[in-house]
Amino acid sequence: MKRTKQLDRREFLAAAGAAVGVPYLIRPNVLASLGRTGANERITIGFIGVGGMGGYHLSDMKGFREAGVVNIAAVCDVDENRLARAVKEAGAAVQPYRDYRYILERKDIDAVVISTPDHWHAVQTVHAAECGKHVYVEKPACCTIEEGYAMIAAAKQNKVSIQVGSQGRSQPEAYLAHRYLVNGNIGHIDKVTCFHYNSPEDGNPVPDSDPPPELDWDFWLGPLRWRPYNKRYCHGTFRWIMESGAGQIRDRGAHVMSCAMWWMGADGTGPVTIEATGTPPTKGLWDSAVTMDVTYTFKNPDWVLTWNQHTGNAVPAEERTGKEPGGKITRPDYGAVYHGTKGTFVHWGGDGGTWVEKKAREWKPPAGAQDVYKSPGHKEDWFNGIKTGAKTIMNIEASVGVANLCILGNLSYILGRKLHWDQAKQEVVGDEQARRMMSRPQRHPYHL
Repeated sequence: MKRTKQLDRREFLAAAGAAVGVPYLIRPNVLASLGRTGANERITIGFIGVGGMGGYHLSDMKGFREAGVVNIAAVCDVDENRLARAVKEAGAAVQPYRDYRYILERKDIDAVVISTPDHWHAVQTVHAAECGKHVYVEKPACCTIEEGYAMIAAAKQNKVSIQVGSQGRSQPEAYLAHRYLVNGNIGHIDKVTCFHYNSPEDGNPVPDSDPPPELDWDFWLGPLRWRPYNKRYCHGTFRWIMESGAGQIRDRGAHVMSCAMWWMGADGTGPVTIEATGTPPTKGLWDSAVTMDVTYTFKNPDWVLTWNQHTGNAVPAEERTGKEPGGKITRPDYGAVYHGTKGTFVHWGGDGGTWVEKKAREWKPPAGAQDVYKSPGHKEDWFNGIKTGAKTIMNIEASVGVANLCILGNLSYILGRKLHWDQAKQEVVGDEQARRMMSRPQRHPYHL
């Protein structure tokens, strides 16, 4: 494939809000080379995908730039309107691109933030690692079991730091919950029940059409099979398509179950069985389950994790005045209940907003109590991983483990039967059809 060329910044700004003029390529050998970052040097970062969460990360990273922690060198998006907004947001030093591979070629860029749709996460993360770039990638880590293999291998082979954006683990109240639970305050925990509301249905289907002029539809699809453009596919609505988003379980489930695996000390483990049921949508293009129940059974130690996706099944949130450090609970309709031999414990949210019960917030550890890792912040934890080689709090192995839970839940729902999982071999056993669905073809040249 002929690459879409880099955009000259002055030319790009002149064209912002209209069709962008003919770009030209600045060859990598004329770009300043700052070398690899040292412990006290700024980390030079490029952004791949700058709409939605990508726009948030770009804005948030400006604070780290002002603090002298990072440089922001480049932004990239296949939607020229989003790219124009990112250039305006990032300021004079940024270089815009339509094609992420030009960012990966730059020797002066140390790390990338990937906030593209889910179906791009694995391919772009692997390509970035192969180019020696550290990676912050939005959750879920991957869409297939095979993609997860490739991401873990690329990180190990290229010795890069990867942080996945399940930032719930890094929230202040997540630390309080973790510490409270590991010290046995509710006894031995044998069940964690996650609650969430329905995935939406496409109540307003529209016919296929030509893509808007600002969007490179072929590049947006990337590794997915070709299909005609329909405005109900993107941007944010990709989450409700099984190929590219796969519903609430892979959106919020990747947050809530991330907290569960961390607090239960279950990173590196996996279920032995997965059994799911659900309700499919009745019309439109969106095909992820509207309601869904999944039961994951773990052994040695024995415990059960469930995903319960139904409107109206939320645990009523605690009343807060708003004066507490975490503020009011603004996402009360999803979270999890931890069931122990001495009681229960609830948290709400699980991503950038994670709120826990008052009893955990007010618990005072006695002498000899076990402490747990307290993240300095999700990006700060990543920066530390880049500079010291320390494993990040949501490292790629842990993130692939959580993504696999979401993938296996959807596979069981699609096939309509219980699946058996071999954690050591990282494969479905005794079900050839399910084994084939652990991977899927990727379109050339957008593949692993």
